[in-house]
Amino acid sequence: MAGTFGLVYLVFNTIGNLTTQDDQVACFVNAARHLEPGGTFVVEVGVPELRRLPPGESVRPFAVSPTRLGFDEYDVATQGLISHHFTVEGGRLRTKSMPFRYVWPAELDLMARLAGLRLRHRYEDWQRTPFTSESRQHVSVWEKPEASSRPGPVVSPRS
Repeated sequence: MAGTFGLVYLVFNTIGNLTTQDDQVACFVNAARHLEPGGTFVVEVGVPELRRLPPGESVRPFAVSPTRLGFDEYDVATQGLISHHFTVEGGRLRTKSMPFRYVWPAELDLMARLAGLRLRHRYEDWQRTPFTSESRQHVSVWEKPEASSRPGPVVSPRS
């Protein structure tokens, strides 16, 4: 899409549909390219639930009811996740599995920096609940600096 906008957004874990880090970084770069100065890029995404996995396990249930089962299967080595969904509809079992790449808030911040964006806000939800180490999701808002206040180099030499 051509043009510039004041707001670009990805909601409901959409960033995870990009299953490689390179594709996720390219998404940030593309969003930044289409933002006008002072514009914002908003991402809503879950926080990986790795702390809730028992030691040695790779599967975590997220939905268990008489008509629906859902399990996330984590591959910690690749930050991969396959979300498995099982539903009963009209007496028939339907199954669906979808690959994702989970990403940490700090990694998203780095992707934003690489794209020339800076973090403005991070909340737990759309009601602006403060984000904490116990939050299971976040809504993060990065902004494209005004042209006169572009950030300097991301990497500085060590002494």
